[in-house]
Amino acid sequence: MDAELFKAITDAIDSRRQVLELFRESVHHFFERHPRLITGPLPTVHSVRSRTKGLNSLEDKLDRKLQDGESINAGNIFSTITDLVGVRVLHVYQEQVGDIHAAILAHVDAGEWVFHEGPRAYTWDPEARDYMESLGLSVEVKDSFYTSVHYVVRPRPDAAAACEIQVRTLFEEAWGEIDHAINYPHPTTSLANGEQLRVLARLVSTGSRLATSIFKVHDSESN
Repeated sequence: MDAELFKAITDAIDSRRQVLELFRESVHHFFERHPRLITGPLPTVHSVRSRTKGLNSLEDKLDRKLQDGESINAGNIFSTITDLVGVRVLHVYQEQVGDIHAAILAHVDAGEWVFHEGPRAYTWDPEARDYMESLGLSVEVKDSFYTSVHYVVRPRPDAAAACEIQVRTLFEEAWGEIDHAINYPHPTTSLANGEQLRVLARLVSTGSRLATSIFKVHDSESN
């Protein structure tokens, strides 16, 4: 992309860097310290990761958006790119996302966050889709077999800072790390790799279902 435009955009981001980082940290800590999500023999939240988008990743994303005909500049960068900072919340089995979703909604209802856009679940699995829809989530099927639940929150409607929250199981995280290394930001041209990633996605889905079944049996026998 044009070097002058990119510098203007990165200068705008740098001017809000502290605000972005503070919001990232606050979102990270919300999940890491939430009493209902981190207690019990199997806490709902297994672990939390967060990151700030690097310059190479940002430039590549801007290039793709410009090629798609979007207008991006220093004045609209914070409304156009909403994942400058991100938090990833990992849990063990699918049904735990319900408690995480409820905690996020409660925080929004309390006025601590506002949604930049409605929460959205990505999945290819019909059973997972049905479960996500039962939570009131909008569901989109990804041909890539990508699976995750995404939220974009701000501290208030007019805030420059936005944080993308990704919620997924440990199984889905393993698939995502492999897919990201091979298939992002540019899709692989290897037919073999593409098919292997789809096979792995099916194995991941099987693992997630089995984990859910294991805990359902455990809970029923413990009561």
